[in-house]
Amino acid sequence: MHPILFNFRRLVIYLLAWTPLAVLAADQLHTGGLGWIQAAILVGPLCLLYAFVCLSSWYVCRFTPLRLRGVESVLTTHFAAGVVASTLWIVIARVVATVLSNLTPWAGSRELLTRATGDLFGLGVLCYLLTVAMHYVLLAQEASRQAEEREHQAQILAREAELRALKAQVNPHFLYNSLHSISALTSLDPAKAREMCILLGDFLRRTLGLGEKRTIPLAEEIAMVDGYLRVEKVRFGSRLEMEEQLDPEASQAAVPPLLLQPVVENAVVHGISNLPEGGWIRLVTRKREHDVEVVVENKFDPETPAARRNGVGLANVRRRLEACFQQRARIEAGSDGDRFRVSIVLPLDERATPEKSSGNRAGGA
Repeated sequence: MHPILFNFRRLVIYLLAWTPLAVLAADQLHTGGLGWIQAAILVGPLCLLYAFVCLSSWYVCRFTPLRLRGVESVLTTHFAAGVVASTLWIVIARVVATVLSNLTPWAGSRELLTRATGDLFGLGVLCYLLTVAMHYVLLAQEASRQAEEREHQAQILAREAELRALKAQVNPHFLYNSLHSISALTSLDPAKAREMCILLGDFLRRTLGLGEKRTIPLAEEIAMVDGYLRVEKVRFGSRLEMEEQLDPEASQAAVPPLLLQPVVENAVVHGISNLPEGGWIRLVTRKREHDVEVVVENKFDPETPAARRNGVGLANVRRRLEACFQQRARIEAGSDGDRFRVSIVLPLDERATPEKSSGNRAGGA
């Protein structure tokens, strides 16, 4: 598609740029004795016609791209095309002048045009070559834009591939821990082991339903967390308490699927499981002016060796946030006494498809 013919704004600017040529050509005829009005009526349509003739150089430029080698051949091609175009223009102009010279106001215009043929021919070739230069600039801009689009698309594909890899890392890690718990319950309480298997199957079925979604509503993610905690509640019983303080205005903020599950899983595995008397996990969401904050806190034993608290959870979450939101999201983690706190800040301008809303609630998982 021609970048000027099919762009009204560019076409208007391009035609206005031909005004100086029309003025120069009209001045040549006026100097020879033709009135300004008569000269303008003769030259105006001819310059308009030549402006559209020069637009054909776009197609020549596309088939003769500039290269470091063969520049002489490209210049020769366009110079020859300019000579042909300008010659055609002069021939048409002389035919028109011959017809108009039979009318009194334009008497003698044919002779005037004949005397000015050399100058008009030179202007025609020059204008054609200037149009060629303009088209090469437009081609360079188009190539640059396409390169940027390809680079951007490549970045998106790479980011999506990373997200898929990171997401695939979550389920096996969670499944390993859950199966380990089921194995431990099998000999101690077979009924609870069976119940845990059923809840685990329900949870995994819901994760499969996420498909290839890039993001889901925060409310749906929290529902996934509740499903996970129901699985763990079978094993820990009253030792596991869950409190939730949810801001309804934050419920539709977009999050990558299974973003919070590894954080809550860390709270269970590295926090609650090391406390003989059990402990609590608190989930808080709040909408702020320009973002949404999600806080997960849990009680833990500060005397637990640091190596026991190392895992893929927080590293996975951090990398997924970077891949999905770049610098617009962040995660902070730290402890204060026997409390471990993870804060995730998400951009507010991201929205996921509405599914269901959540309100403030507190109680056991």
